[in-house]
Amino acid sequence: MLEAFFKEPETGSRSSAIRMQIVDCLLRRGNLPIPDVAKELKYSVPTVTKYVVEMCGTGLLRDFGKVETREGRHPNAYGLHAEACYFVGVDIKWFSFHIGLMDFAGELVEVSEDASFRFENTPEKLDEVCRRIGEFIAGCGVDARKILHVNVNISGRVNPYTGSSYSIFNFEERPLAEVISARIGCRVSIDNDTRAMTYGEYCGRKRPEGRNMIFVNAGWGIGIGLIIDGELYCGKSGYAGEFGHMSVYNNEIMCHCGKKGCLETEASGAALHRKLLQHVAAGEGSVLSCDVLEGREVTLYDIVGALGREDMLCIELIEGVGREMGKQLANLINIFNPEQVVIGGTLAGAGDYLMQPIQTAVRKYSLNLVSGDTRILFSTLRDRAGVVGACLLARRRAFGRTM
Repeated sequence: MLEAFFKEPETGSRSSAIRMQIVDCLLRRGNLPIPDVAKELKYSVPTVTKYVVEMCGTGLLRDFGKVETREGRHPNAYGLHAEACYFVGVDIKWFSFHIGLMDFAGELVEVSEDASFRFENTPEKLDEVCRRIGEFIAGCGVDARKILHVNVNISGRVNPYTGSSYSIFNFEERPLAEVISARIGCRVSIDNDTRAMTYGEYCGRKRPEGRNMIFVNAGWGIGIGLIIDGELYCGKSGYAGEFGHMSVYNNEIMCHCGKKGCLETEASGAALHRKLLQHVAAGEGSVLSCDVLEGREVTLYDIVGALGREDMLCIELIEGVGREMGKQLANLINIFNPEQVVIGGTLAGAGDYLMQPIQTAVRKYSLNLVSGDTRILFSTLRDRAGVVGACLLARRRAFGRTM
């Protein structure tokens, strides 16, 4: 297997490191001549040549032929062999299930999106998730032996180093990653959904802008992911980014984490949903009133969709969530001074109804000199940020890089 090519005993650790550095360089820069790779990595041309030839022999790299240069001989460019191996990313949301297949060059080959999925923290739902992954792998049209790794995004407290989940699907003493791996027959890692979305948004762009970014996952809950100096920041045990569980309010509302007054109780999809039900029950009108009063399911997608029908109640509630979110984002901007704050997740579909109150609150509560350097914008990958990030994390970990 190709991943074993990068994971040698301690005596071969330098060789493994050089191979990984070459792969990293080609992932970042695209196809390059050997002298350019050697210059970038600060190794001699003969050293890089040795490893590139070796990796071409395994099918990991390809010779893409000669490239034009201004003078001298035209060197050959080398790059990743897209079909050498594949990676699967699974993004589990409260109201949808996304799964994708990515080739070695980072292109999504196939994506399956199911908006009928409803998350439940039950053993039966875990069985369903494993079944869906197995069916996807069996039907994706790729030799399963070439699928080196699967990464599964879930919400809540996740330790990516141990593969353990402490919020959902925590039914066995074994780490969740081991449980899923045993059921589907592939190597598996897990990660927090927001962190995966952050990684997808940053690395999934052809040219990442800046080296410091805060990604906000505004969905049923609210979390953040951090890119600091070009690297995904996870914290000691992988729990960094629990933005929604900052203690902010004296509202005595119980958060699902078990504490009261969390940001998530006022500035999240769950809070938006709760407030809509309360306002409709109190007699306020909405295009969703009949569904609420007759007990039919109302999702965040329904609430966001009501904005396009000029539903005043939903507009007011979304704007209120945006103001509360922006107030706390102002604090993060004061602390981190990032180039970008990127808003993603289901609520990003609200567009300017969400963005304008966020921007107004940031201007009001942040230091102008600090926030003036920060752009606030919506995710470019939108609903696919999670599945792209999951695939990219699977590729990263297939070759021994936990983070």
